[in-house]
Amino acid sequence: MKKLGLDVGEKTIGVAVSDALGWTAQGLTTLQWDEGRFETSREALEEVIHEHEISEVVVGLPKNMNATIGPRGEASQHFANWIEQEFNLPVILWDERLTTMAAERVLLSADVSRKKRKKVIDKMAAVMILQSYLDAKQ
Repeated sequence: MKKLGLDVGEKTIGVAVSDALGWTAQGLTTLQWDEGRFETSREALEEVIHEHEISEVVVGLPKNMNATIGPRGEASQHFANWIEQEFNLPVILWDERLTTMAAERVLLSADVSRKKRKKVIDKMAAVMILQSYLDAKQ
């Protein structure tokens, strides 16, 4: 069964999905949402979960560099709990330190314009979160 990777930000959620064997992660989309209202992401997430037959969700957990959990990490934990309850799926919180910066470097090295980078950075970070999780499980 496929796994869903999410990079949860204040205004956007980067979405990635694994192949059926759980070997590779592919970027899917970036969702717009209102962090203060989880239900603003419900319909789009439900569509992805059903269309791709998702069995597990991996949510990026932004830890501080000293491994403590700050406000962004707490927000991701709350969102992960909501997903688990709302969709009745197991949710794994995965350390995402530096994934956005790594995604930015990849896009810069590919000479992607600033405007295009802004549109795909969250999706790329979701891919890196999910791929890191998949690699650790093999």
